[in-house]
Amino acid sequence: MRELRTVNVLIAGRTGVGKSTLINAVFAGQLAETGQGRPVTASTREVSKEGIPIRILDTRGLETAAYAETLAALEKLLDERLRERDPDRHIHVAWLCIGEDSRRVEQSEIELHEMLDRRAVPIVGVITKAQADRGFRAVTQELLPRARMVVRVRAEPETLDDGHVLPPHGLAELVDATLELVPASHRRAFVASQKASIALKVNHAHRVVLTASTAAGSAALTPIPVADAVMIVPIQIGMIAGISATFGMPMTQAMLATLVASATGAVGATVVGRAIVGSLLKLIPGGGTAIGGVISAATATTVTAALGETYILTLKTLFERTAGEPPGAEAVESEFKKQLAARFGAKRSADR
Repeated sequence: MRELRTVNVLIAGRTGVGKSTLINAVFAGQLAETGQGRPVTASTREVSKEGIPIRILDTRGLETAAYAETLAALEKLLDERLRERDPDRHIHVAWLCIGEDSRRVEQSEIELHEMLDRRAVPIVGVITKAQADRGFRAVTQELLPRARMVVRVRAEPETLDDGHVLPPHGLAELVDATLELVPASHRRAFVASQKASIALKVNHAHRVVLTASTAAGSAALTPIPVADAVMIVPIQIGMIAGISATFGMPMTQAMLATLVASATGAVGATVVGRAIVGSLLKLIPGGGTAIGGVISAATATTVTAALGETYILTLKTLFERTAGEPPGAEAVESEFKKQLAARFGAKRSADR
C-alpha cells in the first residue's frame, strides 16, 4: 500500500462549469465536499483525502477580471513543481473543462492550454454537461490543438424539459484517456483513486493475480519438502493486499488476517491432500522430487489464481453496489466468505 505513488491532477475551468460534480463523479472519497482544501495560490487550492492517492489542484476564476494574475500565479506554481525532485509533487495531467451549454471556447482557455503545453503538462479537454455535440467537440479540439484528447462527459443524470432522463456519459472514457497520459509509475495510484470505471480496476487486479499465481507455481517447484507452503502463503497474502491496493480499498492487518483465515478454511479442504502428497513425493530421491514438484506447482498456481479471482469478484460486486466507493470491512469479509463458499464449496462437491 505504501508503494502507491500520488497522482496530481490540475482541473481548470470557468465558475459553474461543473468541476466539483465531475471530481466527485470520477474520484472516490467525495473530494469536492471535503472543504476548501489547502490554498497553494490565491486562486488555486489543493484537495486531497487520507487513504486516496490523488491530489486535485482546483484552479478557479478563469472568467474573472483578475485572470492575468491567476494565470501568472499558476505559471509560477507549475514552474515550482517542475523543479521538485520528488515526482509525486509534479503536475501529471490537466483537465481543461469547458461547458457544452456555452458552446464557446474563451481566449483565456486557449492561453491556459498553451501555457500548460509549454511546461509539458499533458492536457485533456473535458466538455462538461454534454447533451448534444453538434460539432462542438471537433471545434474545441481545433481551438485546443495541444490537448491530447477532447472528451464529452455528463457527470450526473440530467432531466430534460420533456421528462427524458439522460444518464451519466463519458466518465469511463475520460478515465481511460487520462490513464494513458499519467506516468507509468503513477498509473496504479490513478486506477485506485478513480471510481468511474470498475472494469479498469478489475483489469489491473487480474495482472496482480497473474504475477502471484506464477510466483506461487515457481515457489512450489522447490525440492525441499514443505518449504513451498512457507513460501506460497506470503505470496498469496501479498496478492490479496495488492488487489486491495488496486481497488483503492483500505487494508488493515486485522482485516487481512480475517480474509486469509476465511480463504484457508475454504481452500484447505479441497487442496490440502494434494499439497501434502506433493510435498511427500519430494522426499523420494530422483523421480519423486520431479513428480512432487509438478503436482505442487500445478496446485499452487491453480489455487492462488482461484483465490485471487474470487477476491476480485468480491470487490467488484461490492464496488458496483457502492457506486465505486470503498465498502466497509465487514461487508468485504461477509461477501468474500460468500464467494469462497460458492467457488470452493462447489469444488468440494465435485471432488467427492
